Amino acid sequence: MKANTTMKNAIAGVAALALLMAFGVAHAKSPGAMITQAEVTAAQKAWGEGIVAIGKVHTAKGDVKAAATKHINQFYAYGEKPVLFKPTLAAKQQFRDSFEDALSYFVGGKYAEDGGFALAPYTNVRWENTGMVLAGNSAMAMGNYYFTGKDGKETKVEYSFAYKRANDGRLVIVLHHSSLPFNPQS
Repeated sequence: MKANTTMKNAIAGVAALALLMAFGVAHAKSPGAMITQAEVTAAQKAWGEGIVAIGKVHTAKGDVKAAATKHINQFYAYGEKPVLFKPTLAAKQQFRDSFEDALSYFVGGKYAEDGGFALAPYTNVRWENTGMVLAGNSAMAMGNYYFTGKDGKETKVEYSFAYKRANDGRLVIVLHHSSLPFNPQS
């Protein structure tokens, strides 16, 4: 009986550690620690997975506002550092410098133009970095990311992201600029 309980506790401990690692808690470093390329790549992957997760919550008729709130709190520096956010599909209210503005962009609500970008839903987000600049406890990345729709078609979007290390050691976005590629036909 004791061996069985010990095994269950060990499995539970491994599962808890896996969850912490998946959310970046186990990898949290001091606010002044240098940011690595691997950390930026992991943050990008997790951000994309968060967008996909919001879409799944929407499809399941769940609480998208709660899912998007969790996503924004996990990945953006709102409330801790200034955030410069220029979303892809924002024209009239181009810049989103507050948590509420970002929430509206991802799930709709505050501005008429916001249809809820993250509600699409997307099935995958694929990143192609053109380059990264790592500078101590900050980093920048630029390139294209591709949002895969339910039909399997990808939408190419150009991005620039800048990251800082938050007070708790995780990476947070302080600059997010996205735009659709220039179309000479329009």
